Amino acid sequence: MSKKLRTRNHKVVLNRSAGGDMGIAMFLLIFGAFMFIPMYYAVIQSLKPLDELWNYPPKFYVVNPTLSNFGDMFASMTSSWVPFSRYIFNTVLISVAGTFGNLFLGSLAAYVVSKMKFPGRGLLFGAVRYSLMFTATVTGIVNYLTMSAIGLVDTYWAIIIPAWGATLGMFLMRQFMTSGISDAVLESARLDGSSELRTYWTIAMPMVKPAWLTLIVYSFKDLWNTGSSTYIQSEQLKTFNYAIQQIVSGGLARAGVGAAATIVMLIVPVLVFVISQSNIVETMSTSGMKD
Repeated sequence: MSKKLRTRNHKVVLNRSAGGDMGIAMFLLIFGAFMFIPMYYAVIQSLKPLDELWNYPPKFYVVNPTLSNFGDMFASMTSSWVPFSRYIFNTVLISVAGTFGNLFLGSLAAYVVSKMKFPGRGLLFGAVRYSLMFTATVTGIVNYLTMSAIGLVDTYWAIIIPAWGATLGMFLMRQFMTSGISDAVLESARLDGSSELRTYWTIAMPMVKPAWLTLIVYSFKDLWNTGSSTYIQSEQLKTFNYAIQQIVSGGLARAGVGAAATIVMLIVPVLVFVISQSNIVETMSTSGMKD
């Protein structure tokens, strides 16, 4: 006699036992806890007074919680000759401009490579794939020489333009467009008289929303955390992350300020991820599938 498949909400599910489901849940719970502990510890450290920061062994709780670390951080920022709001403005401008430029150019290139046939298409995508092996540290000197040659050093563009050319955006969007967009849908739009640019914007992009939301999270996170000291020398053009690094470099007395600054830098990327997390999970689960 064959086993009866279990159902949940009238849908057939994998034929696992209840013990198997519980084991998987416990496994995920344990690994989830390990991933949560560093963030929890960072929050705890930011609330500790200076005398508790150096307790050994370190404690995962606060005896006398305080917000003085955050107050000292903002006091240090406001005492700088460059206003605190200017550092925030620089960071937001670079992050937003770089992210959306990377999204637009990367998705447009991905649409061409995945849905149009032309000589050298495979070679082009192969070059993009191999470029992912090179980190920003490896290409830093070349990027600096390029920005210097065209006169963009010590400007916002020295960070924004390289972000536009980041190949991760094209790679991710191409993988999702190849498997997630039917050629028949695009051909129907063309037969109805839609231009390629309109087809890309009104049909292809809405169909790959999880992919470009994921790209926004990845790109925004990298740009938000940039220090910008390599390409930008003017203090009034530097980012919030750079300003924080200068504050916490004051030694052991600034340890509490450093812990508070870590939380401030985490808040925005975490919020962006929380808002987009369902789409990110969908992207990771479907980007490798084929029809």
